[in-house]
Amino acid sequence: MQALNFPKYSFRFKNSENKVSIFDTIRKKFVVLQPEEWVRQHCVQFLVKEKKYPKSLVNVEKELKVNDLKKRYDIVVYNPNGSIQLIVECKAPSVSINQSTFDQIAQYNLVLNASYLMVTNGINHYYCVMDFKEKCFLFLKDLPDYKL
Repeated sequence: MQALNFPKYSFRFKNSENKVSIFDTIRKKFVVLQPEEWVRQHCVQFLVKEKKYPKSLVNVEKELKVNDLKKRYDIVVYNPNGSIQLIVECKAPSVSINQSTFDQIAQYNLVLNASYLMVTNGINHYYCVMDFKEKCFLFLKDLPDYKL
């Protein structure tokens, strides 16, 4: 897999039926290693190891309903009170981040009401904080570290 713009992390892999799988420490199972999954697993490690988000507050690949359509978010980080701190949208490294990527995460956030948004293709990372009063997001240089 392609080198990404994240620190180096070690992962568990396995081969089965000519497919390589990577162990997801959040879902506690092996998942088929696709380019987007490679980015997602690096991002999970980044959030837990660099930003100090507790693993117990991180959720991966769950369904949500947006305008009666079933969608799946990549990563959500909860606050201890159950509200959502952060949504992350992961794309494969070959996918460029554009306005439709931000539109996608903004749609998800209409349902989830996260304070922070992150969009990444593993190469480029974008961080935003929500301004709910003005109904927009403001770009940040970095995500804040986890604080209780």
